[in-house]
Amino acid sequence: MAINSKNNKNEFGFALGKENYRLLAIGFVIIIIGFVLMAGKGSDDPNVFDPSIYGFRQITLAPIIVLAGFVFEIYAIMKKPKDDEQLKETK
Repeated sequence: MAINSKNNKNEFGFALGKENYRLLAIGFVIIIIGFVLMAGKGSDDPNVFDPSIYGFRQITLAPIIVLAGFVFEIYAIMKKPKDDEQLKETK
């Protein structure tokens, strides 16, 4: 098995297909959105407590979105590339 052989030149390609990398990018954006939603607004006076940091968005919604992003990342990694896509990559 020679690396320089024309028959084997595409044998050492990327581990995932083009669609998988696109899905990974989408999952990464979902995770970033979740962390942005998790951030609370700042306080003008550090001595004053702002109870809005414990709202529905920061405590419930944002962690669910982050978790969904991680589940989507697992799906993106585990998804099998289509046969047509594999054939195009090997040519």
